[in-house]
Order: sequence, then C-alpha cells, then structure tokens
Amino acid sequence: MKLIQAGMAMLLWALMANALAGEAGVALKADDIRAEPFGDAKSVGKLVVNDKVDIVGKNGGWLQVKSSKGKGWVRMLSIRKGDAKKGANEAAGLLSMTSGRAGTGKVVATTGIRGLNEEELKTAKFNEEEVKALESYSASKEQAQQFANEGKLVARQFDYLPEVK
Repeated sequence: MKLIQAGMAMLLWALMANALAGEAGVALKADDIRAEPFGDAKSVGKLVVNDKVDIVGKNGGWLQVKSSKGKGWVRMLSIRKGDAKKGANEAAGLLSMTSGRAGTGKVVATTGIRGLNEEELKTAKFNEEEVKALESYSASKEQAQQFANEGKLVARQFDYLPEVK
C-alpha cells in the first residue's frame, strides 16, 4: 500500500512540477526581451531565431519568458508555442509566420488583444488633457475636403448592403 501511495505522490509531484515549469516555446524572429510588457521598456536580453524559451506568463500581446538570454517580456507574435519544427519546411514555416500568413488558407494571424483589463477599468480616471489632445486631431469638413483635393482623392458612390430584417 505504501508503495502505491509513494508512486501516486511521485506522479502528482511530477505533474505539478511540469505545470509550474511553464510552456515551451521557440523564437520565430529576433526580438528584445523587455523588463516590462511595453515596447519602450528597458531591454534585458535579446532572442535570436530558434532560441528556446519557457513561457511563464501572459499579459495582453506579451509573453513572459525565461531563457538562457534572460527573463522578461517578449511580443506574442515573436514566439511559437511548442518545440521548433524540424526538417526542410522550417524556413517556409518561418517565412509564412513572419509575413502574418500561415497554413494553406493564407489566413492572417492576430493576437486578439482587447485593450484594458478589468483592473485598469476599475482604476481608470478622467483625464481632461488627453481628451483635449484627442479633440485636437479632429478636422472640419473644409479641412477634410482640402486634404482630399491635395491628395487627388476622388469620391466614389457605392451601394450599401441591404439591411437585415
């Protein structure tokens, strides 16, 4: 009986260790490892193509990784989950991924980022300066017409889709 319990304990320990270790991944392209999940955050290392990483977290379009090059955040589209592909199609697979198109249907990949998380929404505050900055980007009808004329843009009429009833 003790042998079975010891075996079960070992199996449970192995499963927990595997779950805590994170998910394996491979760098699809060279990219900086950043201290925080922001494009302007300090670089703490640099990945090159096919560097192996351990994915330990996710935040929006960023993956938190550990590798021999450092620990930090990398853009989600720079990492392929799982092990690197082996064989002759590796270059073709990499080219299709870097172009944003993969598979036989040539579907463009997206990261599915929605924007603000729940905590950010709870702590959001009105910022009058940012609203004024946003309003400064608006254009009058006359300014828009002048822009269109300068760019030699031509108005085109098109039929809208029928309304669904």
